[in-house]
Amino acid sequence: MAASHSGRAAGPTKPYPAGRIVRAGNTIVGVLIRAGLIPRGYLLTTRGRKSGRLRTQPVALVEHEGRRWLVAPYGAVSWVLNARAAGKVILRRRFTTRAYTIRELAPMEAGPVLKRYVGFSAPARPYFQATRDSPVEDFIAEAGRHPVFELTPLDGDPWSAVSQAA
Repeated sequence: MAASHSGRAAGPTKPYPAGRIVRAGNTIVGVLIRAGLIPRGYLLTTRGRKSGRLRTQPVALVEHEGRRWLVAPYGAVSWVLNARAAGKVILRRRFTTRAYTIRELAPMEAGPVLKRYVGFSAPARPYFQATRDSPVEDFIAEAGRHPVFELTPLDGDPWSAVSQAA
């Protein structure tokens, strides 16, 4: 394994523990996001690439200079695979629902976004080898393990946009 700039070995990330406890936690966080009580918190909805069913989970966005990015801190989990397949997602917060097209970033573009994300998302930090104080180069090296998507708003009814993605 190659060493990162911080001297730590670049290897696989800590596995994400999907299960009953995580789902219960996501339900609680979802209620708080709907109420607008979690800064940067949104509910992400994707259409299942196999089932066709709508899937929703909480996410945190990186927002900077009028642009928005969606970070997958736990790697290529189900929502990432569903979003890649559809090319579209829906984000909800309080009373606002909006559809977006997505574009997955190359590592050079993703590195600075990942650094910003780790700066504010304490729960996701154990899944990164780079730390808040690491240089951007360390995040570029990790970008292949943490997909980042740039969000571009779609006009019209967000639910019809996701329905068409099936």
